[in-house]
Amino acid sequence: MLPSLFISHGSPMLALTRTPAHAFLRELGETLRPRAILVVSAHWASRRLMVSTSEHPETLHDFGGFPQALFACQYPAPGEPELAKRLARELNAVPVERGLDHGAWVPLSLMYPQAEVPVVSLSLPTDWSNAELAALGERLAALREEDVLVIGSGSLTHDLRSLNALEAPVPDWVSEFADWVHARLTEGDRDALLDWQHAPGALANHPTPEHFQPLLVAMGAGGRAERLHRSVEHGVLAMDTYAFS
Repeated sequence: MLPSLFISHGSPMLALTRTPAHAFLRELGETLRPRAILVVSAHWASRRLMVSTSEHPETLHDFGGFPQALFACQYPAPGEPELAKRLARELNAVPVERGLDHGAWVPLSLMYPQAEVPVVSLSLPTDWSNAELAALGERLAALREEDVLVIGSGSLTHDLRSLNALEAPVPDWVSEFADWVHARLTEGDRDALLDWQHAPGALANHPTPEHFQPLLVAMGAGGRAERLHRSVEHGVLAMDTYAFS
């Protein structure tokens, strides 16, 4: 059965920059062959739970200040409207037409560069508690038995105010938080993770919570955690990927 994944998607430039995380995602896609993908991205936040029923979701360039080559990138993966409509019914989610934001298409363009796997996007409800987000993951867990890959796309650390050069040194407060998360996940300490804002350095690494919250959905959808990749970009963007089997 497929695992659920938490992927740190980093900067949109991950799509074009050959970093360790870039290389890892290219290899990861060769090992997982789902029939469809359900992605919860930090870059689609909404008050109510929403699901995209788009048959041909457009590639959203929801960022600014990057090279034109990045804006030229297209990821023409098909949608899966029937799956999306089913999820709308089962989860009481609002069906909408929406494209793929960069939290979805950037990592997927590396994992599945042929854009052959259908993708459905589910929004990140801004008013839900940590426990409710994990419970949402639990409701998605059955999709894994249907060869649907459940992905939470965010960033293990995400303090954009402190961005530095791509290969800048990693501050202690970044590595300490990443180590704390790793320890809690491998220990299966769900209670601590549902109270993650009180972890050492949590608010420094996440001035806003939306890039950590997809991890809670992925955690809820799976079981035992395994870190598949660890690297840091720009000093403060931990690019960790976890599988929950």
